[in-house]
Amino acid sequence: MDQAEGLRNIIKKSQVAAPAARVITVTSGKGGVGKSNTAINLAVQFKNRGKRVIIFDADFGLANIEVMFGAIPKHSLADLIYHGMDIKDVITWGPNGIGFISGGSGITGLTNLGKDHINFLIKNLSELDSIADVIIIDTGAGIAEAVITFLVASGEILLITTPEPTSLTDSYSLLKALKHHPSFRPDLTVVKVISNKVEDQEEGKQLYNKLNMVVQRYLKLPLEYLGCIPQDDTIVKAVMQQNPISISHPKALSTRAFEDIADTMMNIPHEERAVRRGMAGFFASIIASRKNA
Repeated sequence: MDQAEGLRNIIKKSQVAAPAARVITVTSGKGGVGKSNTAINLAVQFKNRGKRVIIFDADFGLANIEVMFGAIPKHSLADLIYHGMDIKDVITWGPNGIGFISGGSGITGLTNLGKDHINFLIKNLSELDSIADVIIIDTGAGIAEAVITFLVASGEILLITTPEPTSLTDSYSLLKALKHHPSFRPDLTVVKVISNKVEDQEEGKQLYNKLNMVVQRYLKLPLEYLGCIPQDDTIVKAVMQQNPISISHPKALSTRAFEDIADTMMNIPHEERAVRRGMAGFFASIIASRKNA
C-alpha cells in the first residue's frame, strides 16, 4: 500500500458525518498586492451570508492575518501536531465569530511525521468539517516550495494580481511553477483570478485578459475571472484600525466589490473538477506530495 492510499484510509476512518468543508486557497505571485486583505474580507462576506468560516494562516514568518484581525493567537498548528492539543483549542475567534488558525512552524515538519502523528492530525482536521462550511487558506506570496505545495493540494485557488507589471509577471511565474509541479492535477483544480487595486471594472477585466492571454499561449492552464477590487484609500485606514474594511466601512467601494465576489462564489455551483477534499483531505494531499517529492 503506497503513502497516498494509506492517507486515504486514515481519512475514511476519521471522517465525521458532516460534508467536507469548502477549502479556498488565496495566493499571489508577489507580496503587497492585497492577498491577506482579500482573504479576510471574503471570510467576513461568507460569514455575513450565513457560512461558518475559518481562516488558516499559512503565510509563515508573517502575521498579516492576526494583525489585521487584531487578535493574537495563543496556539498554532504546531501545538496540535507536537503537543497533542485538540483542534478546537488552537482556533482563535476574531471579529464576527470568524475562526483563525495559525500555521506557525507546524507545516515544516509534516514530512517527518510518523503514522500515529498523522492519524492524530488527520482526525483533528476532519473535525473542522463539522465546525466550518468554508476554510480560507492564506498562503505566502511567490513561488517558494511551501506555497506551491499548498496550491498543489488545493481544489480551488484564488490568485490575486494588480496592474503593476511585476505583479503580472510574478503571477505568471507562480502559475508556471504550479503547472509544472509533478503532483499538480489541473483537471481537479480551478484557478480563479481577482484583479486588485484597479481604477474600474474595465481595467480589472483588461488586467485579467493580459494574464490569461499569456497563460493560455504558454501554459494552457484554464483560468476564470472572478472580479475586481477598486483602488480604495479606505482600505489603508481599515488596516491601520486592525479591522476588516467589510466591517469598519460597509459602504466603501471595496466592500461592495468584496460583496459582489462573495455572491459570485456562492451563486455559481461548485465546479466538478474542484474536488471538495475538506481540510483533512487537503493536508493528506500535502503530506503525500511532500513525501513523494
